[in-house]
Amino acid sequence: MAEDTHPHTRDILAELEAEVTHELEEDRPPTGGPAYQTVGAVVGIAIGVVGAVLAYGYGLGSLREPGPGLWPFIVSVVIATLSVVLLVVGRGLTDSEAFTRSSALPVIGVVTFVAFGLLMPLTGFEIPALALCAIWLRFLGGEGWRNTIVISVVTTAVFYFLFLYGLRIPLPHLIAF
Repeated sequence: MAEDTHPHTRDILAELEAEVTHELEEDRPPTGGPAYQTVGAVVGIAIGVVGAVLAYGYGLGSLREPGPGLWPFIVSVVIATLSVVLLVVGRGLTDSEAFTRSSALPVIGVVTFVAFGLLMPLTGFEIPALALCAIWLRFLGGEGWRNTIVISVVTTAVFYFLFLYGLRIPLPHLIAF
């Protein structure tokens, strides 16, 4: 705060800052310990490895002609690598949070993403992508139905055209333009 601020104004600002800090502390989940860091890192490694294996199954292609599994493979390797780093240095960190009911949301996100990957060869890109967007927006993100429907349709259409026509990635699809 500035030196020339009126003392009454400084008191009000200090009270407001203390109130906001207190409210933020009340909203935080309980803190965890090093075991939570370790469990989080191991889960991240597992997700990265499983994602890389599934992505490899779609075909990586090359950088000039990427296959449908290239970017998911790269992202999965980055996730696994960062999780290994967390496993090595994270045991000494103290800023982890204990698992709560909301800790299940990322698990649901991963399960639906894996389902997307497994359904895409069977039903094409459009139906699983639309379902994935809708589940993530409505149930994991808490969006209203109108926003969920509009955003899901637009997002699926944008990725459809980006992958199939912009990047020329041969994804399985039902609709042909």
